[in-house]
Amino acid sequence: MTADEIHARLQAALQPTTLQVQDDSHLHAGHAGAREGRHFSVQISSARFAGLARVARHRLVYDALGPLAAQGVHALAIVAKAPGEA
Repeated sequence: MTADEIHARLQAALQPTTLQVQDDSHLHAGHAGAREGRHFSVQISSARFAGLARVARHRLVYDALGPLAAQGVHALAIVAKAPGEA
């Protein structure tokens, strides 16, 4: 899975107002987990997150992406907010 694929899936599933996906794999070179897959950071704002706790927001992101380990993703850092949240 690539940053572009993550972006496309999140865009389609959550209709975000803002979305940034960054491949952080180069920051983890030599780390044991780097052999297991790539590392990504996601910053997303979506009306779908309004009124939801952090865990529920992350679950929506994971649901949109499907089984990450099977797609070569080792780590995913998520910042998920509703529009207007600081």
